[in-house]
Amino acid sequence: MNRSSSKLLRLGLSGIAVFAVWHCGLTPSLAQAQTPAAPPEAAPAAAAPAAPTSPLTAPSLAGPLTANPTPINFDAAGLGKVYVTGVGSGLGLFQSDEVFGDKANNVDLSNGMVIVQKIDGLVQFYAQGGVYSLPALGTNYHITQRMSVAENNFFSAFPEGYLKLVPTDTFSIEAGKLPSLIGDEYTFTFQNMNIERGLLWNIEPAISRGVQANLTTGPVAWAASVNDGFYSTRYNWISGSATWTIDSADTLVLAAGGNFSKANVNTIAAPFQLDNGDVVNLIYTYNAAPWTISPYFQYTNNSHSSIYTTNPVTGKPFTKDASTWGGAVLANYSINDNWNLAGRVEYVNSSGSSTDGTVNVLFGPGSSAWSVTVTPTWQSGIYFARLEGSYVGASSTSLGLAFGSAGKSTSQERLVLEAGILF
Repeated sequence: MNRSSSKLLRLGLSGIAVFAVWHCGLTPSLAQAQTPAAPPEAAPAAAAPAAPTSPLTAPSLAGPLTANPTPINFDAAGLGKVYVTGVGSGLGLFQSDEVFGDKANNVDLSNGMVIVQKIDGLVQFYAQGGVYSLPALGTNYHITQRMSVAENNFFSAFPEGYLKLVPTDTFSIEAGKLPSLIGDEYTFTFQNMNIERGLLWNIEPAISRGVQANLTTGPVAWAASVNDGFYSTRYNWISGSATWTIDSADTLVLAAGGNFSKANVNTIAAPFQLDNGDVVNLIYTYNAAPWTISPYFQYTNNSHSSIYTTNPVTGKPFTKDASTWGGAVLANYSINDNWNLAGRVEYVNSSGSSTDGTVNVLFGPGSSAWSVTVTPTWQSGIYFARLEGSYVGASSTSLGLAFGSAGKSTSQERLVLEAGILF
């Protein structure tokens, strides 16, 4: 990174820290000095009416961004009411210690998608198409995840779409390209608390082709799916989840998935060692204004392959499976109707060492990493803008598999800006 870009990155990260301190009330003496006391005889203000919400539940939004409460809709002959929504946004990503082939400064389109769906009746559908990028911590943005290459590397120009049969209020079946039941972060930038997805997301399936059944029994919602895991085109995965709605503010999710036969596929979307593996999540979410807080735990087991992957340190094929365990806390604080402050901290550790034949799923066999991300967000109606600072630190890395052009730096800072519309 050149000197001016590095200065911009550090100024941006410092600005985010100042924003967090000031808006979260960590300087009470200043706030009290600037805010006049209310007259003692003042009557309490009337409660503000609840903000309107969208009738649509897909795509899922973790916040702080909210969907248009009055989406475009029309009556289609023979179908009933059909909704048309979408998202258009661009981003600038500036980073230190970029990996070989990546760029220090990236300007790109992050989302350009239209969504058409029908949400009532026996037969329903969802179709999402367009362009997108997939920024994620610890990855090569320019080579694998920028808009012009993400479709070819991952989920095509039609990333999600399915037909859904809903015979009762408590049971449904859907088939097509489905969002994964695994993990606590969604695939696209606008769906998440942070612009970039985290380290744990990197070792989870995101979108799979398959069939899924959904059943609600009292406070528990069940889902089970047969699918192609990490988008491998081999239908050898079973995934499932149980979501317990404890009360209006608290939910607990147990989700798991894994392959029941080996798929000899190795792509950017479906690396052999991840697609031939298992993953388990335990996710708790507290959601009561102004806070949304979601800690979660993740465990994975990942298969080695002597066909596709070779240890760059020893030059020999990997011969041992790996496992990872990690956890994250995602949180969002709603400051007012227009401003939110979101953050994420996470840690992940992998088994083995660079010399014992264990397959790599992180920054080398036996490596570990942690990250912190802070994302102030502004939204007014359909318009939004976000600024994000992130830091990744890694340890026990293997030469050529970490950060920097030589793959031996153990940390990376990023500054990301995103702005657009949700219509």
